[in-house]
Amino acid sequence: MGGLDPASAEELRAGASLVDITPLEFPVIRNGSFLEGQITLATEKLHARCLALDDGDTRLAMVVVDSCMIPRTLCDAAKALAERTTGLAKDRILISATHTHSAPSVMNFCLGSRADPGYTAFLLPKLVRAIELAVTNLRPAEAAWASVDAGDYTHCRRWITRADAMQEDPFGERTVRAMMHPGYQSPRFVGPSGPADPWLSFLSVRTIDGSPLALLGNFSMHYFSGHAGASADYFGVFCRELAGRLAAADDNENFVGILSQGTSGDLWWADYARPKIERDIKSYASELVDLVMEAYGRANHESDISLAMAEKRFVLGRRTPDEKRLAWAREMLQGMAGRRPKNRPEVYAEQAIYLHENPTEEVVLQAIRVGELGIAAMPNEVYALTGLKVRYQSPLATTFTVSLANGAAGYIPPPEQHALGGYNTWPARTAGLEVEAEPKIVEGVLTLLEEVSGRPRRLYVEPKGAYATAVLASEPHFYWRLGELGGRHLLDATPHARHGKVVGDVAFYLSGIDDAASSAGKYASRCLHLAGGHLSGEMGQTGDQSTVTLWFWNGIPNDLQATTGVLVEAGGLTLGIAGKGEHAGRLFVSGEGLDLLHGESVIEQGRWHHVALVRDASRIRAYLDGSPEVEIDETLELSEEKGRVITVGRGFQGKVDEVAVYDRSLSVEALGTLLQQRK
Repeated sequence: MGGLDPASAEELRAGASLVDITPLEFPVIRNGSFLEGQITLATEKLHARCLALDDGDTRLAMVVVDSCMIPRTLCDAAKALAERTTGLAKDRILISATHTHSAPSVMNFCLGSRADPGYTAFLLPKLVRAIELAVTNLRPAEAAWASVDAGDYTHCRRWITRADAMQEDPFGERTVRAMMHPGYQSPRFVGPSGPADPWLSFLSVRTIDGSPLALLGNFSMHYFSGHAGASADYFGVFCRELAGRLAAADDNENFVGILSQGTSGDLWWADYARPKIERDIKSYASELVDLVMEAYGRANHESDISLAMAEKRFVLGRRTPDEKRLAWAREMLQGMAGRRPKNRPEVYAEQAIYLHENPTEEVVLQAIRVGELGIAAMPNEVYALTGLKVRYQSPLATTFTVSLANGAAGYIPPPEQHALGGYNTWPARTAGLEVEAEPKIVEGVLTLLEEVSGRPRRLYVEPKGAYATAVLASEPHFYWRLGELGGRHLLDATPHARHGKVVGDVAFYLSGIDDAASSAGKYASRCLHLAGGHLSGEMGQTGDQSTVTLWFWNGIPNDLQATTGVLVEAGGLTLGIAGKGEHAGRLFVSGEGLDLLHGESVIEQGRWHHVALVRDASRIRAYLDGSPEVEIDETLELSEEKGRVITVGRGFQGKVDEVAVYDRSLSVEALGTLLQQRK
């Protein structure tokens, strides 16, 4: 472990600081909820924590602040003052918020909250002081870094509803297909709208004699609620617990523990797919520290580490209201007569005027390299999928993302998430950037990571488990693995390049089939969730013999609607799941001149199933879950001309994975061989 060019770097130096930013006067305005609140006491101290690094060529500082959101203007003011007093270039300073929801507000139009002017003025010199102290404390040091799996501690909190259970937005329109906090195992919701970012990462620095100096952690979990007053949330508990262990072991009172916010815009500690469990903040943070300490004990600290940092600023548009929305907002504000909002429609009326008057946002992106570690910084509440895009495509093998950094530009849902609606997409200062903001920001930070590393980004390819390996060995006509990170094009895993497309509303990168034999680990298999959308592609020349295989996970009750969902339309045939009636939950096959055929097995909701539709000239067969017993077996005449297009999942509410098409009919033995690889 070392820098990209250790010979060019002088000895690494590091300094850290801990500055108390607890308000001295109460009450103060609190943000973090839809409506403005107040804090009347301090439950614990709030801090600004800073880590400064210097390799003799590059000097930089990273500040993590116990605050919900810090606007770019305040960050820029602190950087300008710190540059004046320390000589540290302002584009070599990163300032981020932990996103505790129990701190004084320093940002106007944070939904229904204003900035507290007194506390904002109080915070500014404290940020500068944190940077000054860390730079003053620079001393010879060594560093190490690692990422550990903490997937049991963070889960997607934004879930996709059933089509019949969509909700209204604050503007009175039925647009909400995905919403936060669905409740535990709620039958109205189908499943999470995105993956979790499970990695707990850290950068550790020690003095040259091995004494712990600071540890900068990064984890993607939103916050831990329920505090009576000003609180640093689980971030503060983590830092105190970490300092207690490392400082006690080394009798070092100067150690600074730091935990930065990762990519948790759609994440939470609770797993809504399981029954409710109780977790307290102290044990939660302590168990995260356990994971860090285990990895810390194996870390190899080195001093011959070089640094690099790059910054980019550009302007993005906001989703501004049309004239109808403006008229609605003005009428509502007129009725409020200058008072603060008391409900969601009033909050979003005020936000509509703000967006109209402020149609653009300056965005600050940064990338830092510490040896072979990459750190990306975005001024947003970043979805887990966005963080994974950066991690998996970064030129540096270990990379994490600090969110709410150098400003607070709001949620950046991936483009497909906008179509699903919900709180994270309702236009506001905290969720108002243009629909294509996320891919532009991802591209920006990846370019910066290329700059600081001197390497091209990596190409992400979904890892192959045992099942995927077996499918590819069986030489399909084409094969959509459905592990894409986003976009509208489906990649063919075979050399034939028969790419498909995504039509309509979907969610990407959900947990796929449980491939226990996968050497790539439990995050290897990924899939698409269909939420009104479907997949489409050209079959090509398959003649009168073909096989379509796929995995599916049905998310709705079998008796909810007339047809539970269509799985495959190809070759003039439709294969689906029957809905209401005597055949509910059973496979069906229909087609021109064909009586409706049904299988015998009832498909269980909420678990993965495998289906194969086999055509051998005039004989049609359907198999379920690898059973040698055929579900549907019929002989009929079909036109080859109808076999040119394949559609997957029309009207289906759930997940699909590993779609393979063959230009031959597979035997039941061959199908069994494929399924055997998953056991």
